[in-house]
Amino acid sequence: MKVNVQDVSTVEKILNVEIPEAEVTREIDKAYGTLKKNASVRGFRPGKVPLSILQQRFSKDVHAEVRGQLIQSSYAEALRQTQLVPLGEPVVDPPQIEKGQPYQYSATVEVRPTIEALELKGFTLHKKANTVDDEEIEAHLKVLQKGQAQLKSIENDRPVKKGDYVLINYEGYRDGKPFEPAGKTENFGVEVGSGRILKEFDDQLVGMSRNSEKEFTVCFPDDYFSKDLAGLEVVFKVTLNDIKEEILPDIDDEFAKDLGEHETLADLKETIRKDLEGKYQDLSERELRREILDQLIKQKEFELPPVLVKHELSALVNEAQNMLRYRGLSPEEEGETEEKLSGKYQSLAERRVREYLLLQKVVEQEGITITDEILEEAYQRMAKRMNQSVETIKQFHKAYEEAFEAFKHKALEDEAIQRIAKNSTIKIVEGGKGVDEKPEAEPTEPAPESKTDQKE
Repeated sequence: MKVNVQDVSTVEKILNVEIPEAEVTREIDKAYGTLKKNASVRGFRPGKVPLSILQQRFSKDVHAEVRGQLIQSSYAEALRQTQLVPLGEPVVDPPQIEKGQPYQYSATVEVRPTIEALELKGFTLHKKANTVDDEEIEAHLKVLQKGQAQLKSIENDRPVKKGDYVLINYEGYRDGKPFEPAGKTENFGVEVGSGRILKEFDDQLVGMSRNSEKEFTVCFPDDYFSKDLAGLEVVFKVTLNDIKEEILPDIDDEFAKDLGEHETLADLKETIRKDLEGKYQDLSERELRREILDQLIKQKEFELPPVLVKHELSALVNEAQNMLRYRGLSPEEEGETEEKLSGKYQSLAERRVREYLLLQKVVEQEGITITDEILEEAYQRMAKRMNQSVETIKQFHKAYEEAFEAFKHKALEDEAIQRIAKNSTIKIVEGGKGVDEKPEAEPTEPAPESKTDQKE
């Protein structure tokens, strides 16, 4: 069998394969031999159908079957000979096969780019040191307090003010007729002034009284997420059913007990402090990781395999749309179509693939392999992040091999990052509070591992 490789680019190759005539003839004869034993043709006993009849009736099917078998077996051999490692299925447009002729076909494959040796020592890196102060803890307590608040109908008949919670019935009209895109809704609950609904609608609720009715016009902006409402004027008829006010619990020892395993408010504050410190530590590690990757990206320029970018982009788009669905929203109604999200996350997908390939190179260059120690450290980190026991995570990985393989790959990447950090100068800087704005829009916090990791 003859094989040669045609370089389309650094990441796209064409395998040109030629199978000898003798092998083609042998496989076709073998296929007709098998067919003759099993073919049922009217007027002939089983096994006695002449070859000419079989060729006349079944040549197309026989040739297609033999062609498929030859491509399957020869493709594997061609990869062995050329030592190519494809990133996905080959693209093959197989020509017809003929007895007495060698069979030639071409298979287009995508491969990882060749990355020259990287410099992994002597970086100057920066690591943020965030401290948690009492003011931040108090702010977190107020968030918890609001989460434990109760809503109570007001006793007097005062008008609605900002900060009230109201229950309303509403219906939208156009040209005096009910307008379906604006919906007909009963007992819709909303906090007035929260920004959950259009401000022009929200403002009209202020001053209404219980059981009162109101009619007003709302002009939807041209860029409104719902295309059916964007740029339109809609008349709304609203009935205010009830006005509720928020009753906040006192922040004391009883409040702490109600939130879980805390005997005192001091215990709760200490839990909050540790939780925030852990989040800041995670943020600091993520930012250090990104700075290391920035340093690696600057060193080498290389092509990205389209199949990996496509796979990563698809995962990001699905993740973003699933997040909307989880919140009870329709991606289509929110204007987050697959096309729009693909444009939004294209550069992020490319960045993640580039990071993946560079870290693969570091792992290979440093000869990093999975050890029990590396795995155990990775389990400890994951257990802490997920607030689960190491044993629970291990049991999950025993049941789901694919998840375990992705976990091992992430552990190798983390070890590569740690080795680079150990051979760098790290300057500690005081960091600002909160999460810095990300250079790229992301559907979530940076994922523990890229979806690309699961492709090869």
